Amino acid sequence: MNELILNLAQIGDNGGGVITLIAISVAIFIVLGGLAFVAKRYKRCPSNRILVVYGKVAGSRAAKALHGGGAFVWPIVQDYAYLSLEPLTIDIELTSALSKKNIRVGVPSTFTVGISTDPDIMNNAAERLLGLNDRAISDQARDIILGQMRLVIATLTIEEINQDREKFLDLVNKNVNFELNKVGLYMINVNIRDITDESGYIEALGKKAAAEAINQAKVDTALADREGAIGTANADREREVAVSEQVAQSQIGQKGAERDQRINVSKLEAEGITGEAQAGRSQEIAIAEQAALAVQGKKQAEATQRVEVASLEANAVKGENESQAKVADYRATLTEAEADAKRRGEVAWADAAKDVLVAEKEQEIARLEKEVIAKQMIERKQIEIEAEADAERIRRIAKGEADAVLAKYNAEAEGIRKVLESKAAGYEQLIKMSGDNPQLAPSLLIIEKLPELVREQVKAVQNLQIDKITVWDSEGGNGERSTAGFLSSLIGSLPPMHELASQAGIDLPEVLGKVKEVKSEPVAPSEPAETPAPAEPPVD
Repeated sequence: MNELILNLAQIGDNGGGVITLIAISVAIFIVLGGLAFVAKRYKRCPSNRILVVYGKVAGSRAAKALHGGGAFVWPIVQDYAYLSLEPLTIDIELTSALSKKNIRVGVPSTFTVGISTDPDIMNNAAERLLGLNDRAISDQARDIILGQMRLVIATLTIEEINQDREKFLDLVNKNVNFELNKVGLYMINVNIRDITDESGYIEALGKKAAAEAINQAKVDTALADREGAIGTANADREREVAVSEQVAQSQIGQKGAERDQRINVSKLEAEGITGEAQAGRSQEIAIAEQAALAVQGKKQAEATQRVEVASLEANAVKGENESQAKVADYRATLTEAEADAKRRGEVAWADAAKDVLVAEKEQEIARLEKEVIAKQMIERKQIEIEAEADAERIRRIAKGEADAVLAKYNAEAEGIRKVLESKAAGYEQLIKMSGDNPQLAPSLLIIEKLPELVREQVKAVQNLQIDKITVWDSEGGNGERSTAGFLSSLIGSLPPMHELASQAGIDLPEVLGKVKEVKSEPVAPSEPAETPAPAEPPVD
């Protein structure tokens, strides 16, 4: 800057003149002022805010929203403001929301919302949220979220809300975000704190799931016990079979040793006896030879030899038979041991099969409790709830109808009481006006009721079905016409007015006339007149 001033001074000194210097100074001032103006009117947008330039902006929009960077704000025709991008936490205490099966649920939750940086949604926020504080924005978002939550819950059942949380949250995100975007907001996060219902249906579902888990655990335990019992039975059976085999081998070896011992002893005894016999024979032969009894000694020696041989053979046969008997006894004992081992193995197998059947029975009972009894209990509970609701509705309707009927009868009774009180007051006034003439009041009342009496008399003949009347008008014995007699007799058949009044205990006024009492005279009996033959009806 100093160099520029020096240069300008040199130019002025060189003959540029004062005017040129002033013009250059003004130009420099204008440039510097323009730079300062531009720097002051250029607005930068922080990362946690949205810059909204409103007023005269390009296009048909009412405002221009920017996130990041900056924009030049023209004076007079434009102005600017900021929208915060900080998230807002909104607690939604949703209660008594009607689900798809008309069960009211409560879904308390916490929503985190904020202004979106999407260009279209930012423009919506600039148009609808600019100038509002955080509380006003939260209230507006809360109303939108409550409405959309109720709408989403109305399309889902309790099972879908409680179990399929992913579907529930997906619908909440879709519907709530769609409506929040209209005002420039978007949902950052949603936290469903709890799901409750007024009828206890969710608690019943939890109890059902717990019961199913317990039943499944019992089934698994029974299966494990069954496998353990089967394994134990197999191990015991194998151990008993092995022990029986070893015992049998031991007994076989023992019996074989005893047999060999007896055979060897028998052989030694037989050899000793044979040696003794040979020695005796030699001795006897020598004695016979010495005694010169050659023949007798020889025969005796032969006889002795035969006897001894037979005895030795008998002993040998006896030893063989005893050995064979002992072998047969050992075989019988071995067979008994094998049969006993087989029996115990079959008993163990039967016990294992029984345990398997018991476990399968418990499993089947658990399955029935899960699939049938629990379902029937839920259906019975639903039927009881519906029956109670219908009974309550019928009781309320009946109570309303009873109240309406009671009100109607009360109104009618009140109207009748008012009419009777009015008549009583009128009758009292009429009696007071009669004064000394006690017949005046009844006369006026009778005159008032004459139209009704005449109307009742007319009713006696108004329903007679007479299509045609043919009358032979002739004079009677007293000079009256038959037609006149017919009409007078017809009118005479009606109840007389004076007779009605006398039956009611009322004296009619004199202006209506009086009825003379005619004393009836006894009529002498006479012969019955001949009944005239009926006249031929005229031919039309």
